[in-house]
Amino acid sequence: MNDIRSQFPILDTEVYGRRLIYLDNAATTQKPAQVIDTLCNYYRTLNSNIHRGAHHLAAEATEAYEQVRRRVQQYVNARSASEIVFTRGTTESINLVASSFAKRFLSDGDEIIISGMEHHSNIVPWQLACHEKNVKIRVIPFSDEGVLDLDAYRALFSERTKLVAVNHVSNTLGTINPVAELAAIAHANGAKILVDGAQAVAHMKVDVQAIGCDFYCFSGHKMYAPMGVGVMYGREELLDELPPYQGGGEMIKDVTFERTTYNELPFKFEAGTPSVGDVLGLGSALDFIESVGIEQIASTEDDLLQYATARIGEVDGVRVFGTAPHKAAVLSFNVGTAHPYDVGTLLDKLGVAVRTGHHCTQPIMDRYGIPGTVRASFAVYNTREEVDGFIAALERIAPMLM
Repeated sequence: MNDIRSQFPILDTEVYGRRLIYLDNAATTQKPAQVIDTLCNYYRTLNSNIHRGAHHLAAEATEAYEQVRRRVQQYVNARSASEIVFTRGTTESINLVASSFAKRFLSDGDEIIISGMEHHSNIVPWQLACHEKNVKIRVIPFSDEGVLDLDAYRALFSERTKLVAVNHVSNTLGTINPVAELAAIAHANGAKILVDGAQAVAHMKVDVQAIGCDFYCFSGHKMYAPMGVGVMYGREELLDELPPYQGGGEMIKDVTFERTTYNELPFKFEAGTPSVGDVLGLGSALDFIESVGIEQIASTEDDLLQYATARIGEVDGVRVFGTAPHKAAVLSFNVGTAHPYDVGTLLDKLGVAVRTGHHCTQPIMDRYGIPGTVRASFAVYNTREEVDGFIAALERIAPMLM
């Protein structure tokens, strides 16, 4: 653990005279030195636009960029590197699918199924598509514990259901959803399925072929990579059918004033100059994850979750939201009737960084009748000692909030 923590310079930061306890990893993870170095070295030694340049730097940058695409393909077990499209993040990945899928496959009266625990980024893009095409959204309910109702899910399908959009892991409740089962049910009913994997890829093994999903979307910055890079995996035969999301350079083969011929996959969906340095940083983040081992990461984080869940139960007045039997390392809670922002502000003064608010999941908050929660979320560099520091801070402020 000391070796892992030593790779993250920011963990030595002091906040209000106290060593930082960073428990906001579901919002963004911190970056190891090798990722920071990769980003800096790209701009120092390799900066060039890629794919079309005839000079040495362009060729070197292109090869490095495409090597990361192949690394991502292997990481999620896609069948081909052509199925890996680089975007700015999960939000853009989902918007890409929603826009292109709607143009190609949706028509008046069709239906889309989403779950009640989705991030706004997996709600609003589908609303936009539905408003344009007069399509109806149907919602999978979930229990008080934060478990999807699979019987209700099965009952939502009709002959007009075209797509299911669901998260792999809830960013608010921590629930790990049975995405392979959800995919099998969707396909049995003739529908496609998109999985929002933003909260999964850094915490557990992801195999898109084993899941059986048609699309899988995630962000680099939640898996130790820089902000500004994301991935949209899509099955090649589907991507071939979808129209481009944006027009411009790189996504074309030939342009005249009368017509345009689109580029081959995956470039058809990568219009404009990409964020090359951030993509290379994603490659270094994968190096870090694989050096630790995704199984070790999952085990470490589960230990932290179990320990923190037990410890927070010792604090008077705390209510935890999200108690599903299968959870990722996310702990959402409130203290008495105190506003989450007040709790988060006081914890910050004691050196503990958490997230407060509705976490872009307002329907979840409406389901529980609350304005928001305080969210502590863990990464592989967190420790039981940090959990103890977090609980001690919480015990100190809780009596002031009751």
